[in-house]
Amino acid sequence: MEDKKIISIEDRIPKLKKQRKKKANRRLVFYLSLFFVLISIIIYLQSPLSYIKNIHVYGHHVLHENEIIELSDIKNDTNIWKVNLSEVEDAILKNPFIKDVQVQRKLPSTIAVEVEEYKIIGYLEKEDSYQPLLENGEEVDYENRYQQGDAPLLIHFDDEDILNSIAGQLQGIPDNILRLISEIHWEPEKENKYKVNLFMNDGYLVKGSIRNLAEKMEVYPSVVSQLEPEQKGIIHLNVGVYFEEYVKESE
Repeated sequence: MEDKKIISIEDRIPKLKKQRKKKANRRLVFYLSLFFVLISIIIYLQSPLSYIKNIHVYGHHVLHENEIIELSDIKNDTNIWKVNLSEVEDAILKNPFIKDVQVQRKLPSTIAVEVEEYKIIGYLEKEDSYQPLLENGEEVDYENRYQQGDAPLLIHFDDEDILNSIAGQLQGIPDNILRLISEIHWEPEKENKYKVNLFMNDGYLVKGSIRNLAEKMEVYPSVVSQLEPEQKGIIHLNVGVYFEEYVKESE
């Protein structure tokens, strides 16, 4: 029978005291760390360190950065935690150009505003200016928004139903083709009120119908690629697709 080693209580007490001291020290370190973290947070919240120093705007093309910042009503030297992000988003969404917006805090002192704008699909001819027509069909009465070359001018579109029809078609035209269109003139005839003439940036005139304009314009690059560079004329996109060269003056 093996002898069992007997450890007296006196021998165990120092070890127990040592273990308890280690646990107590760990607790003390934990509580001190937590205390300093809380103190640091309070100091940060109450000090200029938590004030907004930068407002960064992303995704804008039509609106200027300062306009979006003004819409947000966010001011520098405002406590970053006092900004109500949902209220800021609602304020920015009131602008007709804004389709979607996300506002985020970027610690320690930056507010990030990312917007998505409605695409401009045309510019409506008015008395002495051009008003943007957005992809959602809304006319925007904004001055100085005409950016030459990014969308066609819409001439003589004074009928609301016709305007809605051309807006729907322009939404379906790929951007690379839409940028080739300089002007679209509504030229209604007695037998065809949907007739339009499209003046292209590369020198061609396209005659077509509003009803199937988006579908027909898909073949435009293919038609032009088959023509000689010096050939200029009319591309008909009605019942069939064919090219009619301009008659030279000498002829």
